[in-house]
Amino acid sequence: SPDPHSSPQSALPRLVETADASRRHAALSLADRAYERLEELLVCCKLQPGRFMATHELQALVGFGRTPVLQAVNRLAADTLVAVTPRHGLRIAPIDLGRDRVLLRLRRDMERFVIQLATERSGASQRNQLLHLKRQLLEHREGLSLAQFNQVDRHIDQLLLTAAGEPFVESTLRPLHTVFRRIGWIFHMRTPQGTDLSGTVDNHVAVIDAVASGKAGAAIDASDRLMDHVEAMFDVLEREVPPSLLDCSLGQLDDP
Repeated sequence: SPDPHSSPQSALPRLVETADASRRHAALSLADRAYERLEELLVCCKLQPGRFMATHELQALVGFGRTPVLQAVNRLAADTLVAVTPRHGLRIAPIDLGRDRVLLRLRRDMERFVIQLATERSGASQRNQLLHLKRQLLEHREGLSLAQFNQVDRHIDQLLLTAAGEPFVESTLRPLHTVFRRIGWIFHMRTPQGTDLSGTVDNHVAVIDAVASGKAGAAIDASDRLMDHVEAMFDVLEREVPPSLLDCSLGQLDDP
């Protein structure tokens, strides 16, 4: 079965063409690029949930200057992914499983809306791109790492949002994707039940197939099944994951 613990630097080819990626990065501002890099570090918990940090530490991690990092932090704070305290730095948001269960209900409804719009509005080029991503998932599924899956997943999400054509929804849904990508990372990397990515892959493939076929009802049903798959992770996380993985401050003792 696939090993999500394998390194993203494995022998598998990159799942997104580097030329496309380089053109996109050239068009992004430094603040956008800093935001994307910090978001990636949040998802894989290299920025530990609950950790207190200073801005200069983030600058060193992502390799950008103070201004773009501050702009990125402000966006992350608006997304409730970090909390900023004036003169005291910032804190990476701990994972609150109770809150995230509620947010999943919001995400479920928003995904239905986006999926329906994307099915109705997507053009031939967008559907072709979705089917290309589907082929990459299926061709590499036996050795797919979690980092590689997340790379493809980001592109699927962006394609669906672009096809839906409603920027207001994108600004609300994107931070929810980050919240649940971080949940998925802990589930797949820290629980025995999460070592197999096939269920996650199959649910994404079903969404793509329905959208690309222009079947809005089937696409919404596939989206609901994907949300059910995510919801099932919560019971496992609540039972089996040490609380310090959800909030690193719980694993620290004050000096006597």
